[in-house]
Amino acid sequence: MSYGYIGSMKTRPGHRDEVVAILTRGAPALRDIGCHAYIVATATTDDQTIWVTEVWESATHHDDSLQLPEVRAAIAEAMPLLTGEFSSQVCEVVGGIGAWTGA
Repeated sequence: MSYGYIGSMKTRPGHRDEVVAILTRGAPALRDIGCHAYIVATATTDDQTIWVTEVWESATHHDDSLQLPEVRAAIAEAMPLLTGEFSSQVCEVVGGIGAWTGA
């Protein structure tokens, strides 16, 4: 089974598009380090919430990605634009359309 992570964050007013750009610009490189899905979405009910859904080969692959210089730089760039309101859920990916389960 694959490691899944679903999280949300709220941006300061007027900064959602900027944070989306930061989050998505390095996404293609994640494939090379064990990421099978990285989806950034915006809420339709407000103009501050961003949802990120990720599927990784393992929790270790995900954790290792957070140590990469380019990932750390993106996090540092985005943090001042966020309110500090976050949610997260770790899950085991078991199937679905486009879901990689290691099988």
